[in-house]
Amino acid sequence: MPLDREPRSNVTDYKDLEVWQRAIGLCEEIYRLTEGFPERERYGLSAQMPRAAVSIPSNIAEGYGRGSRQDYTRFVKMSRGSAAELETQFILAHKLQLGTPESTREAMGQLEIVPRLAHGLVKALDRSQ
Repeated sequence: MPLDREPRSNVTDYKDLEVWQRAIGLCEEIYRLTEGFPERERYGLSAQMPRAAVSIPSNIAEGYGRGSRQDYTRFVKMSRGSAAELETQFILAHKLQLGTPESTREAMGQLEIVPRLAHGLVKALDRSQ
């Protein structure tokens, strides 16, 4: 199943959600970014950033799979927390001048979109209760 398909208004699975698809793209960008970090960061930001990034789509998927709107909302909110954690790590990496400007730009662009989409999903879930 391709992950880059167009989002559908009829969501039948978490993989149909634009926020999940974009979060997967963010993970890819973070892995690309951290591959360029120096070896001394192997157990530091090179390890922390991908874990925080992976938790974003993972929490969205887990919340969706829980079967209750309350759990779903809670897990999407946790994904926003992971995005804030990743943003903090990203700021630190930028201040330490880790990564290339190209990979930094692409990852930051994705990081700006995903939390906004997650916030929109939380609002939609709250409205539908």
